[in-house]
Amino acid sequence: MPLGTGNNLPFAFGWGKKNPGTDVQAVMSFMKKVKNAKEMKIDNWHILMRMRAPKEGSCDPIAPLEPPLELPHSLHAVHRVSPTDDLNMEGYITFRGGFWNYFSMGMDAQVSYAFHSERKLHPEKFKNQLINQSTYAKLGCSQGWFLASLFHPSSRNIAHLAKVEIMKRSGKWEKLHVPNSIRSIVCLNLPSFSGGLNPWGTPDSNKRRDRDLTPPFVDDGLLEVVGFRDAWHGLVLLAPNGHGTRLAQAHRIRFEFHRGGADHTFMRIDGEPWKQPLPSDDDNTVLVEISHLGQVNMLATDGCKSKSVNDPSSPCCHDAEDKDSDEEDLAQAEEYRKFGAADTFRIPDEVDISQLS
Repeated sequence: MPLGTGNNLPFAFGWGKKNPGTDVQAVMSFMKKVKNAKEMKIDNWHILMRMRAPKEGSCDPIAPLEPPLELPHSLHAVHRVSPTDDLNMEGYITFRGGFWNYFSMGMDAQVSYAFHSERKLHPEKFKNQLINQSTYAKLGCSQGWFLASLFHPSSRNIAHLAKVEIMKRSGKWEKLHVPNSIRSIVCLNLPSFSGGLNPWGTPDSNKRRDRDLTPPFVDDGLLEVVGFRDAWHGLVLLAPNGHGTRLAQAHRIRFEFHRGGADHTFMRIDGEPWKQPLPSDDDNTVLVEISHLGQVNMLATDGCKSKSVNDPSSPCCHDAEDKDSDEEDLAQAEEYRKFGAADTFRIPDEVDISQLS
């Protein structure tokens, strides 16, 4: 069962945003929830990253404020494959690992990287959630996330950095069109991201029919691929029916990064970012491929955000809905706004944007 603070996994399965208390009453209440919890399946995802050994420099992932040869915390489950591994290819550097929550790349990962670097440099400044949120908002502004069209070079937009291919139910690779304005892509396994927000939402019956889109299920073998232009675009998630740019749903996803006008990009797995150098060789690329890797069992509370494709009460059984996303009552929407320390898209109420620099 998932536990943790500011963690999308326990939040998505109904266990709240804080760990249970240690007094007798709190423990008994928690154990009652465990006893009454239901078992759900959740998709597990494998990630492979491969590049040809560069002629100059290193293309190893760089963690915030860590030596280049030390893997980021988010990639501790990802390791460089051994020479005897089936995935090893002579002349290539290969990493492999997995995730449950999400993989993202682009500006949101860049802001997260800056946040983690600042926290490692000045840990004494990060003592409570309000300070963390305020710092995150300031870094988002200083990194140009709120004015991306002015401060973010187009050479770092996803369409310029990478060729993206997806594999749907047909089992064939096809090119995914990514609009030139998209600066961040998120591949979601859960309906919870960046403080409990749901970037995919629930497509209405027309979109299900015309684009073959479905609601986000945690056990359907599909990742939801969502794009964002900037932080203002992300703020629509705070609206009851808000969602990002729905790009696709896929069983497998492949990114092929080339240097172009940028010598690096930023990536993130389950909230932990890293800086990914891009090879200087013109004919060398960094390949990132995500594929389904079975399922595991998870305990969930009644009424949790996560839905199963096999549950009769799931949104797919209500085709008469006209709204593009499920309505959230005001209390629940307010809970989402307060949840988490790393609200990528939110400026805290206490922060005066005119004072940010």
